[in-house]
Amino acid sequence: MTGYIKLEQQRVRLANGIELDVVDTGPRDAPVLIFLHGFPESHRTWRHQIAHLSARFRCIAPDQRGYRGTSKPDGIENYTPDKLIGDVFLLADALGVQHFTILGHDWGGAIAWGVALTGQASGRVTRAVIANAPHPTIFPRLLYTNRAQRAASQYFRDFRDTANDELVRQHGLGALLLKAFGGRDASPALEPEERAALLADWADPDAAIAMLNWYRASPMEVLDMDAPYELPAGWKPYPIPQLTIPTMVIWALDDHALPPENLDGMDQIIDDLTVVKVPGCGHFVPWEAPAAVNAALDAFLARTADG
Repeated sequence: MTGYIKLEQQRVRLANGIELDVVDTGPRDAPVLIFLHGFPESHRTWRHQIAHLSARFRCIAPDQRGYRGTSKPDGIENYTPDKLIGDVFLLADALGVQHFTILGHDWGGAIAWGVALTGQASGRVTRAVIANAPHPTIFPRLLYTNRAQRAASQYFRDFRDTANDELVRQHGLGALLLKAFGGRDASPALEPEERAALLADWADPDAAIAMLNWYRASPMEVLDMDAPYELPAGWKPYPIPQLTIPTMVIWALDDHALPPENLDGMDQIIDDLTVVKVPGCGHFVPWEAPAAVNAALDAFLARTADG
């Protein structure tokens, strides 16, 4: 796919006082899809999917708390998962949406897991689509026991280290990304205009610190590589319910941050699970492999249309 996909945003004030910049496009009487982006991006993570689906669905995609022009409350405590999950339901309230399908990638996928698990019992969340985002009971276990996942997640430790804040404030988020990941470049699938927009976003020091606060507020523990590869004494998984709504997990297999072991056991904790593996694709699957993701969405949304 080529060409710049223009997406208009509006400012939406939530009942908790947070203001989000939001794409809201498509027929108002159509089924609603709410798209959540990951780090270190924006609503534009999902640009190809919104363009593909917005004639048939109402597509809503916020810049989430702390990102770009949205509200950036001070303090790590304002970026805990419960608050980020709450923002999604308050956004739906503000836009008059009663029922919706939640879609998320990366950190947006982590929040989407929480939204799905929280909203399934009431019927408010009817379906879930997760793209390269680990499940909240599988991921922490891997961080303790799986060498590949722990190695891939060592960047958490850089992001959580406030000693790096001066670097970020002086040189932007890009400087910390370079420190954490070395010279690894973004996918060649990233269009030049998208790359330029990301670099501009990363230059805002307040947004950069707010984005890092997502990692700092996360309960996930990432030990150093020399720590034992075993579950801590008395460790128990998070007490979350079985996921019962139709759920599709899209997983790019060449993700340097999240190896495919994250899929192991998922069929035991999700009743209606569809897994779509995308070979030869890196972490940012919505825009690295848009045709594959769009085809998977078409099939899943058609199959679960009555769900």
